[in-house]
Amino acid sequence: AGGAPRATAQAEAQRERILDAAQKCFIERGFHAASIASIAQTAGMSAGLMYRYFENKNAIVTAIIERELGHSRAKIADLYTRADLLHRIVETVRQWQVGDPGAMNAALYLETSAEATRDPEIAEVVASSDARVRGEFECWLGRGRDEGGLGLPPDVARSRALLMQCLVSGLAVRAVREPDLDLRVLQAALDPLLRYLGLTPARTGP
Repeated sequence: AGGAPRATAQAEAQRERILDAAQKCFIERGFHAASIASIAQTAGMSAGLMYRYFENKNAIVTAIIERELGHSRAKIADLYTRADLLHRIVETVRQWQVGDPGAMNAALYLETSAEATRDPEIAEVVASSDARVRGEFECWLGRGRDEGGLGLPPDVARSRALLMQCLVSGLAVRAVREPDLDLRVLQAALDPLLRYLGLTPARTGP
C-alpha cells in the first residue's frame, strides 16, 4: 500500500523535471527550435522515458501553462489575506528580472502568447487560463472588504480585472525589453494609477 504514494510522488517529480527542462529550452531556443531530444537531454533522461509522461511537445507546453495557472491562482487567493496589489505587481516584475523559478519567465510568457497565434490547441489552453485568472481576480475585486476583497461593484470589478490583465501583460513585455528597469520608478508610476482605479486599500495614515 505504501508503494503507490511513493510511485505517484516519483512520477510527479519526473514531470516537474521535464517541465523545468522544457521551460529552459523554450526560453533559450524558442518552441520550434527546442526538440523533444534537446528537452530530454536537458532533463538528463531518454526521449523514450519522456514520452511516458507527455505524448508530444504540445502536451508539455499545456502542462507549463497549467502550472503557471496554479501559481497565478495561488497569488490571487493570497490577496484575500494580504491585499497589497501594488507590492504584488512590483514583486512579480522583480521575479521576472531575476528569473525566479517560482514565477513564469517573462520571455516564456511572450513565447507562449506568440505560439497561441499559430497553434489552435495552444490558443485554446491560453484562452482558458486567461479566463480563469480574470474570473478569480474579478471575484476578489468584488468581494466585500470584510471578506478580504475590495468591494467593487460587479461591472467595475469586471472592467478592472480586464484592465489589470492588460497591464500585467504589458509589464511582461517591458520586463523583456527593459530588464534593468528601476523598480522604484515602476512603483512610483503604478501607485497613483492603482489608487485612481480604486485597486488599493484606503490610506490609514497621513
